[in-house]
Amino acid sequence: MFRGNAPARIDEKGRLKVPTAFRALLESQYGRDLFLTSLTGEYVRMYPMPVWLEIEQKLGAMPSTHPSRARFLDRVNYFGQPGELDAQGRVLIPFRLRDAATMNGDVDVLGVVNYLDVWNHERFLLKLQREPYTDDDARALSEFGV
Repeated sequence: MFRGNAPARIDEKGRLKVPTAFRALLESQYGRDLFLTSLTGEYVRMYPMPVWLEIEQKLGAMPSTHPSRARFLDRVNYFGQPGELDAQGRVLIPFRLRDAATMNGDVDVLGVVNYLDVWNHERFLLKLQREPYTDDDARALSEFGV
């Protein structure tokens, strides 16, 4: 399970060196193949390929004419590209996604159970301010025992 946050940097070639703790789990549990994408272009979502393949199976079970399926696929395919960790644990962020998500310099890599999200540091701080955690959030989570 991916959890926590690790600061990282995007190098001049657009590569992210996956932080050590996340890299060890990624390689040992899932391998080196990834699918990098986003729904909004604000961040990079890094799915281990086995996790992404499970999502594709579920999408394949939906009617191909379902509008939510089509909108989801439009976005993940527009921003998405397969990727692979190199021997140094780096992955190239595709240009379109790197540009949209302002992936340069300091970034935050966040563990989200079975995938990683990568945010431009400043953009993530703004997101936290824009979307505060509320009492309604706490109540909703309590319904699931959290």
